[in-house]
Order: sequence, then C-alpha cells, then structure tokens
Amino acid sequence: MTHTRIFLTNVGEAVLLAYRSARHLPTLPRQWHRVVEQCYLIGYTTLPIVSILTFFIGAVLALQSGISMKDFGARQFIGSLVGESMARELGPVMVAVMVAGRVGSAITAELASMKVYQEVDALVMMNIPPERILVLPRLLAVLIMMPVLTMTGNVIGWLGGALVCRYTAIISVDYDAYFQSLKQFLSVEDVLDGLIKAEIFGFGVVLIACNVALRTRGGPREIGTAVTRAVVAALIFVLFSDFFITKVLS
Repeated sequence: MTHTRIFLTNVGEAVLLAYRSARHLPTLPRQWHRVVEQCYLIGYTTLPIVSILTFFIGAVLALQSGISMKDFGARQFIGSLVGESMARELGPVMVAVMVAGRVGSAITAELASMKVYQEVDALVMMNIPPERILVLPRLLAVLIMMPVLTMTGNVIGWLGGALVCRYTAIISVDYDAYFQSLKQFLSVEDVLDGLIKAEIFGFGVVLIACNVALRTRGGPREIGTAVTRAVVAALIFVLFSDFFITKVLS
C-alpha cells in the first residue's frame, strides 16, 4: 500500500504541475526567447544522437528481416516492414528514450540544483511562479520538437534500411523496389500514430523530470538521486504508455 500511495501521489503532483503551468499560457508571448532556447537544447543538440541511433536501428532491422524473408521469397517487402516499424513503434519510442536519457536528465539536474540551492525558493519569494519560467517553456518546447525529431529519425532509419538492402549481397534489393514497397504499404495514418505517441512520450518525460526536480529535498547528494529517479520513471512511463496507446490506436 505504501508504494501505491507514493505512486499515486507522484502522479497527482505531476498532473497538478501541468495544470499550474497551463495557467500561465497567456504569458508565452513575453517569454518566447525561453521557448526558443529550450527548443535548441531539446531539439538541435539531441538531433545527432537520434540520427545515429535511428540509422543503425533501420539498418539492423532491414538486415535481420532480409535474412529471414529471403527464405520465403519476400525480400521485396522489406521496405514496408522497415517503414511501418520505424513510423509506428521504433521511431517514437527510441526518440523518447533518447530524450529521457539526455534531455530528461539534464532538466532534472538543472532544476534540482536550483531547488537544493534555494534558487526556486527565491523565485517564489519574488512572486515569480516557477511553473511559468522553468516548466512551461520546456513543456512547450518538447511538444514543438518531438515531431521534428521523430520524423527525422524515421527518414534516417528508412535510409539506413535502404543502404543495407542495396549493398548487402544476401539481400540485394535496389532502392526503387525498397521505396516502392515502403510507399505502397505505409500510410499517413501510420505516421500520424507515431507522431501522436511521440508527443505524449515527450510531454510525459519532461513533466516527470520537472516534477521530480522541483520536489528534491536535502543537499547536493540528492541531485544525483533525483536524476536517477527521473530517468527511470520516464523510461517506465514511455514503455507502459506505448503499450496502452498502441492498443487504443489499433
């Protein structure tokens, strides 16, 4: 019962944090520069590692599926398999994992250090809501950048699969056949489903990071503990929500 109560308390506090942040939406025109800065930190600086990861995921997926499908004479359908897998599942999930590990940990460390060293308390004393300048810009930035990161990851993953199919002797599927299969079986709804997942994953990851950070108590040692808790909770959120969202969208 204790663990259940702690879990429900954390969920409730995260929901309240999102609500309090949403109340400050009218202030966004005055702090657009914070949103732009967070878009750079969340999107642009995360793009290289997302590109590398999704390229090799698409390449490995094409290689493994090609080895299996060549025995059935279905190599021409590798493009559809890689396309749908990246668009519906692997793309949004892998991008969310990267955001949780890189962005979520950075946000938690930054805000937790501000909380430990009483900078957040100073904002409250000056009648400046922390949710307005610390949480809201990050939530909006991740909603803007997650579709960009996910679509970029999808395209790079498709290209990785195409290169493997073209230059691996045991597969030998040319670019035209690969992309024709991808275009034939991949629909706009598949891509939109993946983007919806990415938005939910990204929002949840950043919300969890901000909530854990602003609830940090104690000394500097607690900053590392908060980062660990935030990343673990974010990854669990991504995996559990992916299962339930997939059931709903299916």
